[in-house]
Amino acid sequence: MAEPVPKIRIMKGAEPDLSAATFQIHDESHTIGNSLRWMIMKNPKVEFCGYSVPHPSENHIQLRIQMYDNLSALDTLLNALDNLDNLCETVQDAYDTSLKGERYERWEEKS
Repeated sequence: MAEPVPKIRIMKGAEPDLSAATFQIHDESHTIGNSLRWMIMKNPKVEFCGYSVPHPSENHIQLRIQMYDNLSALDTLLNALDNLDNLCETVQDAYDTSLKGERYERWEEKS
């Protein structure tokens, strides 16, 4: 049986202090790539962040993070993942609360 692919992998060429690194995130697409890029770029200590999908047939994205002041790109990625998770939970809670209010338009299917 094949060994499982790690979800996140630091690619070759990262700075020794991880102030600049490219991460390969397995089994993800533009959806998480663009969301993470947005969340990471909100941090003023980030010099650069971008992502790419190397090829449509490859099931992963590559996320590049470069930090000011020799800060850790890995810590920044992990914080961004936590922040994105919290944001999604907040949106889900607001959506659930809105549904309970039943103040939305209902579309009835015509026969």
